[in-house]
Amino acid sequence: MAQMTVRAAADQLGVAYSTFKRWIRDGSVRTTVTEGGHHRVSDSEVERLIARAQPDAKRAPAAPAEESLEGLSARNRLHGFIDEVRIDGLLAQVRLRVGGQPLTAVITADAVRALRLRRGDEALAIVKSTEVMIARAAHPSQSASGRRPKRRRRRSDG
Repeated sequence: MAQMTVRAAADQLGVAYSTFKRWIRDGSVRTTVTEGGHHRVSDSEVERLIARAQPDAKRAPAAPAEESLEGLSARNRLHGFIDEVRIDGLLAQVRLRVGGQPLTAVITADAVRALRLRRGDEALAIVKSTEVMIARAAHPSQSASGRRPKRRRRRSDG
């Protein structure tokens, strides 16, 4: 019996990793636990979940994804969680939380619908840029000109 990781099972079912982990905690999914404490899901359990989600057994099996992130040339992949999705006309604003920092992307509303992006879902921001700018944060001890004030030497009266 073949076993797969939780992430692979979630991908096969088309649900977020966090959702699948919640199902495991709730006892809705049967898993085995490795010596290292990692959950593994059997192929038969994934098939059971697919059948439960699709009671109409005549449905065609899911087609493989057309694009794979492993074939993508971008190296800057940031894993995060969706904080907010705002759709306005043809465009949408998606705000991710990546390592405690916000990241906002403006994409088409059609892309939001096609990806079924919802608040709380895991998502991947892929950054592809030809330019990266670096700046230093101003310290409170720096003046508006960006220079540090000169230190005064103490006079010794001895």
